[in-house]
Amino acid sequence: MTLTGNTFYFPWEVSLMEWLQSHIGEAGISVLSFFSSFGEEIFLLLVFGTVYWGFNKRQGRTLGLTVLMGTVWGPMIKNIALRRRPYFDSEGIKILRVVEPEADIYDIAAQGYSFPSGHSTNAAALFGSLAKQFRKKWFTALAFVMPLLVGVSRVVVGAHYPTDVLGGWALGTLALLLVPALEKRLGSTVKFYGALLLLSVPGFFYCKSADYFSCMGLLVGFMGGTLLEEKAINFENTKNVLRIVLRLLGGFAIYFALNKLLKLPFSKEFLDSGTFAALMVRFARYALIAFIGFGVYPLIFKFTAKFWTKKDHAGVSASA
Repeated sequence: MTLTGNTFYFPWEVSLMEWLQSHIGEAGISVLSFFSSFGEEIFLLLVFGTVYWGFNKRQGRTLGLTVLMGTVWGPMIKNIALRRRPYFDSEGIKILRVVEPEADIYDIAAQGYSFPSGHSTNAAALFGSLAKQFRKKWFTALAFVMPLLVGVSRVVVGAHYPTDVLGGWALGTLALLLVPALEKRLGSTVKFYGALLLLSVPGFFYCKSADYFSCMGLLVGFMGGTLLEEKAINFENTKNVLRIVLRLLGGFAIYFALNKLLKLPFSKEFLDSGTFAALMVRFARYALIAFIGFGVYPLIFKFTAKFWTKKDHAGVSASA
């Protein structure tokens, strides 16, 4: 499936991007490019995996849902605006950090549309949610500084127009405000999840880029996994650093292993085809990964809890 998209921008945006890329220098661009990492899926998983699997699953759930709703709403807007990325139409703008390294840089289905910036949305939702939930001064500072740096990095690397970044910040802030408000107002987990799904499902009827189906899969899997955990598993959180690290390592191992394993039944040509069937396979793959990671995987925490309890008792006895 070949997607085209729309071209629209303010002249000052192109001029600013070209000026930044030609004056910052390679070292400066490398440093700023690094900050894009703080709006990408691995970092997001690291943060709310630490919170959810580690020391507070309730806060981890709210954090995860806030970020995931932003990641779903972003592609829904992108598939309406259909704005092409800056480097598609301006020869003076270089793309220095692509969204999907394995795909062609001009493949919109893989690289996604431009408005709004998903990285900027993620950063605003993630760091804002951390500040809102934990109410520490340094989290509050990060809630302003990190989205700014992530947004600037997306402009400098040529992936987004400045107005894409502004839109991303606005969308991330919307998710930050709306998701906890709905959770508080609706009370019931089922009603809360139902409301979020109603705000997300319409994308199935018109979205044609892969990013929507990936994020929707993660959202549905995360919801199903946390429901299973709440009803049937109910693992205990911990503040033990070693336990948190081990849980994170296990979670990442499951994520990467399943992502590879679930691709094996299909050819690369099919997975990259952009057909509705391929997009639904992508949705199902990410849903299963998230469901296992956040619903089934915590069973291990229950089975190993006795080991840690014995170890803690042994430590207390030795020091007595």
